Amino acid sequence: MDILQLIDRLEELFNDAKAVPFTHNVVVDEDRMLEIIDQMRIVIPDEVKKAQQIIGQRDRFLAQAQEEADRTIALARDKADQLTAKDNVTLDAQRRADQIISQARAEADNVRRDADDYVLDTLEKLQDTLDKVMNQVRNGILTMQEDQMRKSIPTSPPVVSEKIEK
Repeated sequence: MDILQLIDRLEELFNDAKAVPFTHNVVVDEDRMLEIIDQMRIVIPDEVKKAQQIIGQRDRFLAQAQEEADRTIALARDKADQLTAKDNVTLDAQRRADQIISQARAEADNVRRDADDYVLDTLEKLQDTLDKVMNQVRNGILTMQEDQMRKSIPTSPPVVSEKIEK
């Protein structure tokens, strides 16, 4: 079960809760709420693992891009060396090699930026999800604390008798 489904279940539990008359409070099934919170504790580390996998994929992607850029640069240098061997085309070959190297570097930079943007976007979404979960957990805790406080306060005021002396 993923975190969003657990959030939906927690919201459903809240929506099914019975309202306390004349307040903005509700009474929720403590066992069901605690069960959902326990499941969240299990699922959240999985979401973090997914984020770590995404970062690993990004690193592999960047390594592949770097290898490809290095390979392209090496090919460009080889091509440039071959072209410089010919006297008439030396200048053109050097310009072409520089252009290929520049293009390869630009492509590698674009790939790195795209990978970084993807990872950042994914991590921001994960952070938003975790923030929502934490807010819902905090709200559930506050509701339970308020409910417990109401249960511990006596419902009728104590009778106070005073003796009047004259």
